[in-house]
Amino acid sequence: MKVMPGAIQKRLAWFLMLTILALTGLTARIAWIQLGEGERLSARVQDQLRENRIIQSPRGTIYDRTGRELAVSSMSKSLYANPREIKDADMLAELLAPIIGMKADNIKNRLIAGASFVWLRRTLEPEQAAAVIALIKEHQLTGLGFIEESKRYYPNDGLAAQVLGFVGTDDVGLEGLEMALDKRIKGRELKQAIDTDSYGTPIFSSIFSFIPKKQGQSVYLTIDSTIQYIVERALDRAMEQTEAKAATVIIMNPKTGEILAMANRPNYNPNQFGQYSPEEWKNRAVSVVYEPGSTFKAVIAAAALEEGKVRPDEKFIDKGYVEISGRRIKNWSGDSYGEITFMDIIKDSINTGFVEVGMRVGAAKLTNYVRAFGFGNTTGIELPGEEAGILFDPKEMRDSDIATMAIGQSIAVTPLQLTAAIAAIANDGVLLQPRIIKEYRHEDGTLAESFDPVVVRQAVSSETARTLTMMLERVVSEGGAKRAAVQGYRFAGKTGTAEKLKPGGQGYLEGRYIASFAGFGPVEDPQVAALIVLDDPAGIYYGGQIAAPVFNDIMTQVMRYLNVRPNDTNQVLPPVKPAAVQPYAAPVPDPGPPPVVPPGQVLMPALAGKTIREAADLLHSLELTFVPVGTGVAIKQSVTANTPVKPGTEIIVYFEPR
Repeated sequence: MKVMPGAIQKRLAWFLMLTILALTGLTARIAWIQLGEGERLSARVQDQLRENRIIQSPRGTIYDRTGRELAVSSMSKSLYANPREIKDADMLAELLAPIIGMKADNIKNRLIAGASFVWLRRTLEPEQAAAVIALIKEHQLTGLGFIEESKRYYPNDGLAAQVLGFVGTDDVGLEGLEMALDKRIKGRELKQAIDTDSYGTPIFSSIFSFIPKKQGQSVYLTIDSTIQYIVERALDRAMEQTEAKAATVIIMNPKTGEILAMANRPNYNPNQFGQYSPEEWKNRAVSVVYEPGSTFKAVIAAAALEEGKVRPDEKFIDKGYVEISGRRIKNWSGDSYGEITFMDIIKDSINTGFVEVGMRVGAAKLTNYVRAFGFGNTTGIELPGEEAGILFDPKEMRDSDIATMAIGQSIAVTPLQLTAAIAAIANDGVLLQPRIIKEYRHEDGTLAESFDPVVVRQAVSSETARTLTMMLERVVSEGGAKRAAVQGYRFAGKTGTAEKLKPGGQGYLEGRYIASFAGFGPVEDPQVAALIVLDDPAGIYYGGQIAAPVFNDIMTQVMRYLNVRPNDTNQVLPPVKPAAVQPYAAPVPDPGPPPVVPPGQVLMPALAGKTIREAADLLHSLELTFVPVGTGVAIKQSVTANTPVKPGTEIIVYFEPR
């Protein structure tokens, strides 16, 4: 059938007209959507594809008093997954489990949860992140990604662990100073808008790599990491020798109240805090109370001397026991000393004499002096979990209560309280508040806040404190604390041996003791006060025999580190000058034949590249005194390698991060 040209033209005209109308309608619709509904629809899309996620900036650094890093924050990759993009959850779980340290079943449960975003492992170690990246490339895995997060790191591992504490997930301080100072040193939470695809996966994962610089303030502690290290090494040796179940050592500056070292055993590594028990996290120096035993007699003596109830040369008659309210209290040795002076009573820690002077002072005044020395209340140190201790109500005290308190029993104190009290005697009777925070600094290093010594009260007069110091010096030089004596220096102190309380405080554990020693010196100008507490040692348990030697070990090294010259100036080596320190990078000439080591000397080893622990073990095996400076690996030492040196020589080793 032939179609007439006019009909074709008519049909073409209709087609063109309909096309133009359709295009006009489409254009109008697009214009309306763009101009009329554009803002509303754009906001709707943004609502569906944009998520607000919180990004935490790094915490402030924790330094020791000399500026050495104790806790730092570094950037670390955190692994996340989009389960909707995972093709084989079983296979992926099996592949990831050995790398990220999780059970395959736990990983699989997260991958099949149905969410569009799940965390698999937060803050991976660099080796773990590298292994996961290699795994993704090797198996062409989809649905996995990384987010840069701040991770807390403790470069000295277990050094001062209970003081520092640790940080958990989402940058929350969980123990120690990390918890106590959380608000102060924690970085800011920043809300970041993230564009995602229809599955909820970030389109530009690199946006997570934008983490601002430190926002939290940095804190400088009063702790000296070198003294802390000396203490912890000595404490490890004591734990090995005595087989004690636990221990605490505190060193304090009696003139400022600053804590120079605070160590506890058992210990833990805050970098792997999850592998340890809460008991190992506990800072026993502030959170454990115990009966102090004879170390407390220094406070009783101070009260009696201050009240004029006794004179150092006053004579007593000791029968070996005393009857108080139907209770017989004997001397620790079971001996009777006959006619003795009060000086001898302190020197030999005679219980009967202290019971008598305690009764002379009376319940009310004795309790007042005990509280004046800080017992019965928390010290106010910046550490969390501090206990107040347990004292009698003087209105309810019987004579037997006065008697037992006079020999350090039936009351409970913290190690920190006793350290502060012995420091008050060293400080002319002035009790200072213990401090462990030196100062805060802003992100740019400028000073934010610093702290001066805080005087709590004058516990006893300076005259009484000096008289008591003279008497306590005799305890170290002639009495039961001879093993605490440091050659060339004059120290004062008091030993203690106390039965261990049962859990709950009702009665004593059979054959279980706490040995201790509290002391300070040099007496002519006290630089340090210290307390050694060994909890539940095996075998010998007297403080004078096992705690006093630990004091000697620590103070022998600390005096040299602080450059406190002994009375006999021939007994100290000249301090090492910076110019004498040879960098390992310096050219080393041909050493020639091995040096001849004179009798009684050892050959200085090369320490380049060794960790603090490795260097310490090597030097201690040669009976050399190790003084570390910095953290990381050794870069230089004060005595060059292959140099003959005498045992006991001080070796300063400088460390830097790898």
